[in-house]
Amino acid sequence: MNPHRANEKTDELGETTAKYPSQLPPVSDGKNPHVLIAGAGLGGLFLAILLDRAGIPYEIFERMAEVKSLGSVMGLNANILPVFYQLGLEQELDALTLPNTTLQIMYGSMKKVATLHTKNQRDLVGYDYRMFARPKLHEFLLSKVNADKIHLNKKVLSVIQNKDGAMIRCADGTTYHGDIVVGADGAYSAIRQSLYKQLQDRDLLPPSDAKEMNKGYVCLVGTTTSLDPAKFPLVRDERSDGYQVIGDGTPYSWTIFNVPNNCVCYVVVCQYASQAECEDEKFRNSEWGPDRSAAMMKKVKDFKIPHGLTLGDLFDHTPHDKISRIYLEDQLFTTWSSGRTVLIGDAAHKMLPSAGQGAVCALQDAVVLANCLYDLESLSQESIEKAMQDYKEQRYPIVKAQTDQSNINAMILHGQVRAKPNNACYLLLLLLLLLLLLLLLLLLLFLLPSLIIREFSMHLIIVIDHNGEDCALCCSEMAPSECQRQSHCQKRVVPTSDRILALGAKARDW
Repeated sequence: MNPHRANEKTDELGETTAKYPSQLPPVSDGKNPHVLIAGAGLGGLFLAILLDRAGIPYEIFERMAEVKSLGSVMGLNANILPVFYQLGLEQELDALTLPNTTLQIMYGSMKKVATLHTKNQRDLVGYDYRMFARPKLHEFLLSKVNADKIHLNKKVLSVIQNKDGAMIRCADGTTYHGDIVVGADGAYSAIRQSLYKQLQDRDLLPPSDAKEMNKGYVCLVGTTTSLDPAKFPLVRDERSDGYQVIGDGTPYSWTIFNVPNNCVCYVVVCQYASQAECEDEKFRNSEWGPDRSAAMMKKVKDFKIPHGLTLGDLFDHTPHDKISRIYLEDQLFTTWSSGRTVLIGDAAHKMLPSAGQGAVCALQDAVVLANCLYDLESLSQESIEKAMQDYKEQRYPIVKAQTDQSNINAMILHGQVRAKPNNACYLLLLLLLLLLLLLLLLLLLFLLPSLIIREFSMHLIIVIDHNGEDCALCCSEMAPSECQRQSHCQKRVVPTSDRILALGAKARDW
């Protein structure tokens, strides 16, 4: 099928196509591709802004009836801020953010473990580490995209492509045509699923890409309304301070940052004992909503945060429809593109939030992909595939490093169970100590015979028989007059370092 043939009825689209006619193919200038972006998240919106600046036509397809901004804290630094400043968005972005100066790592008892200082970031790399509420960045990017370019309530189900173009089919039966399809539709990307199914049917999908994503964590995220600094000393206007808390005797850890407008962002993470436990919990709580968040909120509301406060104090100042309970999954996919279809952000690489780089990587993907599309030599499939390969070669090594770092951070910070000492713990420790002492005693008894053998620090005397017979060995501690063969032999002194060699040699060799 030629995707550029509008209103074509096929078995795939059936009656739905007749009811919802296909969009007419865009008029191409022969150089700039018409880009169809699935998903109005951070990556999709940022890509749209960049394409608009480059003069490349695009459309965005969002499955929700309205674009919602959810999430918690987010930080940007020198690995993406230069692009915002290059776009002339510096002042507007700075107004939404605060510079971070410290991150304190603490136990659940509020005992301090360490303090990381970041106040010298500008001197070191030229940019501050800017902290803000993720919904604010999403709203900011959304405001920079032409509303006419965003199609709401358009859930993309599949993508069809050939050498002439690409077409997406939505759940309402409508179809749209373009030159390139970008899957920016998140971890459960419909574009990725459609693309992978086609590749799998042709035995072209790597086995690793057919596996389910790794599971093991669930988190609660939210941002408070504006707080009273007198009651909440956490909030400051001039800087953002962070606290990473590792729970005592629990599988929980929690992070809080103050952001502009006297608000506090928080993330509470629970580590499951196994993927099976996570799957079971996810199945039992498959329906999302305030009730599901409320159950986890009840479990953690008494957990301490600095200044004598608790997480419950933050929950009380957060609209419950703005609190999200999210299962954290991760997987770095191998296949990022095929033909005229390409993936960015979580659709290509879902990572844990423990390094704070998941959304940043999506923004970086958008920058590199926009540059590759700008440099397209033509709209041929060969030229587009070359651009997609170039995009992956630039991004994959960096994303791989960030994914590894996120996994390491997760192991360090999340699910660290520090059991509180009790009598049973002390008894077990004493038994282990006694066992260790017993093993040491047995070891000494085993080695004692060799330890009491006297090791001579003197020189050996090689006694060589004048008749050429094998030598007799004497110790230099023995006086020459005591040597029974003194009248029939001559002496030669061998250094101590050569003892083993001397003892294993024939006298005539010496």
